[in-house]
Amino acid sequence: MTSNQPPPFPPSEPPHGPGGGHGHGNGHLHGHSHGHGHGPAAPVSRHLRRVIAAVLIPFAAAVLIGLAVLWPGGAPGHERTGVGFDRETQRATVTEVAQVSCQSVNASGGVPTGDTSTAEGSSAQQQANGTCKKATIRVDTGDDKGRTFNEIVQPDQSRQLSEGQEVIVAYEPSAPEDLQYSVTDVNRRLPLALLAGIFALAVVAVGRLRGVMALVALSISFLVLNFFILPAILQGSNPLVVAVVGASAIMLIALYLCHGLSARTSVAVLGTLISLLLIGVLGSLFIGWAALTGDTDDNTGLIHGLYPEIDMSGLLLAGVIIGSLGVLDDVTVTQTSAVWELHEANPSTGWRGLYRAGIRIGRDHIASVVNTLVLAYAGAALPLLLLFSIAQSGVGTVANSEVVAEEIVRTLIGSIGLVASVPVTTALAALVVSADRPASRAPSGSRTEGHEQAPEVRPAAGRGGRGRRRKH
Repeated sequence: MTSNQPPPFPPSEPPHGPGGGHGHGNGHLHGHSHGHGHGPAAPVSRHLRRVIAAVLIPFAAAVLIGLAVLWPGGAPGHERTGVGFDRETQRATVTEVAQVSCQSVNASGGVPTGDTSTAEGSSAQQQANGTCKKATIRVDTGDDKGRTFNEIVQPDQSRQLSEGQEVIVAYEPSAPEDLQYSVTDVNRRLPLALLAGIFALAVVAVGRLRGVMALVALSISFLVLNFFILPAILQGSNPLVVAVVGASAIMLIALYLCHGLSARTSVAVLGTLISLLLIGVLGSLFIGWAALTGDTDDNTGLIHGLYPEIDMSGLLLAGVIIGSLGVLDDVTVTQTSAVWELHEANPSTGWRGLYRAGIRIGRDHIASVVNTLVLAYAGAALPLLLLFSIAQSGVGTVANSEVVAEEIVRTLIGSIGLVASVPVTTALAALVVSADRPASRAPSGSRTEGHEQAPEVRPAAGRGGRGRRRKH
């Protein structure tokens, strides 16, 4: 039986003859397809690049014109009111803390009545009978550097001072000399700087060059915010127009700087732009319909008092647009990259197939990002929600109050724009990448000579590859 079996190779061919050539051809094809899966995306055709440029170049030109027209000469000056953040501040250090009787320094500001049935009466009684702290504080910056003053810290005060602690003090020149300085906050510059450094190191360590570019884009975003958006609004420009121009500039700089000048990034820019326009339209409609003034706390009230020409409702809408931009960038870039990779994995898939596959990825993204956005706003408003809970107010009453309704509108409008960005960006990416018809490349093995069976093996391997893709 064994004598009738054919030999593994014909007698006239060595084991490493044409058979070895076949093996080399298969290995080459495998390496070629592997490169498609993990290498950079193939560039789109010149025609598609022209179409994308025809849309984005006028948009970029309009953004540059808007920056030039609205660019402020700096924030307008005003006389300090001494209220809230509108005060002159200096850095200082607590040099000594001594225990004193609250009654001896009259820390409560009045004589307790003995009635402890109210919160005010109970607090006054505790302060009168308790022990206060008398802190000696040295001013470390400004014209009065080296000057010292005393600060009384009551026992029920939330912020207690300790010796050697660095603090921020406010200066009021019109007050009596011994009352010109007062502690307003703790100096947190060192822990904040350290945390920022850890963040930057983490971004660079994981993202490497892409992480460095992300940090550069973040810095540019802050520059646009501080030197264009805020001063332009203070000078009386329409907050909505300023926000749209500023957000567009941030979007163009951040996306192209982080992801490169490519058709893939351009599609993400278009998807982000359409979503921002939707957010602007919905925000303008519902902020006006809900009669939201944007003046809901002491800070906005101070801004309105100092600059009454600022449209506070427009400022609210500007905040919605700028706040939604960061999350939109994340979603649009992810969706565009997903569609591009799906096309690279199977170039024969049409735009409908790419859209269906991409939207399935997008649904998972929507579920997580929307929940994150809502919880972020809820976390920021947690003290306010706790206050309503203490007052035992109903859900309808809480939601109807302007301060909560403002956050609801902000959250829902941003979430709608976020949800809409997924199908919009996915459809744009699918249409662009499927409409592309790059020139066909010559087979990489066409220059191989000396083996007659090589042309037969390569088509067979190609058919096998296509068959495997159809099974998936």
